[in-house]
Amino acid sequence: MTSVCGKSYLTFAMYHYLKEVQGFDIRVIGLDLKEDVIAHCASLADKFGYRDLQFLVGDIAEYKGLERVDMVVTLHACDTATDAALEKAVRWGADVILSVPCCQHELFRQVESEVLGPLLQHGILKERFSALATDAIRAKLLDIVGYKTQLLEFIDMEHTPKNILIRAVKGKPQAAKDRTKLVQGYEAFRDFLHAEPYLERALADRLKPLFAEV
Repeated sequence: MTSVCGKSYLTFAMYHYLKEVQGFDIRVIGLDLKEDVIAHCASLADKFGYRDLQFLVGDIAEYKGLERVDMVVTLHACDTATDAALEKAVRWGADVILSVPCCQHELFRQVESEVLGPLLQHGILKERFSALATDAIRAKLLDIVGYKTQLLEFIDMEHTPKNILIRAVKGKPQAAKDRTKLVQGYEAFRDFLHAEPYLERALADRLKPLFAEV
């Protein structure tokens, strides 16, 4: 299992539950760009005797230490860092993806629509709309590449407004007509917003053959 970890509260909790409580034979790797954070997390893992929990300094977009994982988990990875983790999860063939996005700026800079003008002219509404649209795009792209994806509220708003969980589970191969419907719906939504999503660009080699079927 790979985690974009930050201070790693969730990573430690997952490791303890899955390894110590449930007894699963797992190995967990936590990645973050901050050296001091990783050093602190590594010292805690050593203190608790968590031998199969490893923390590394690095960007998940550039990490090449694995070829296959069972699960990828991210919590509040900023902007397109969430997309980078989703791309890696797809390429690693992860059976389960659990991702809670954080700030989302990419679509805010791209989205255009005369029809949505009354909404987009207000910065706070445009920001919220762009965040929701970004997660909708992520979910649809994961569906297209073979996952069954849900967007869920995983914690009360009183704790954090960044409370949408993208839960994706690898599914069975789709029928061609079902995939065509997914692609057509996605392209219509993307083009309406004039969006050029990071995740689509990152997975271009996987998506182009599927888009060509339509």
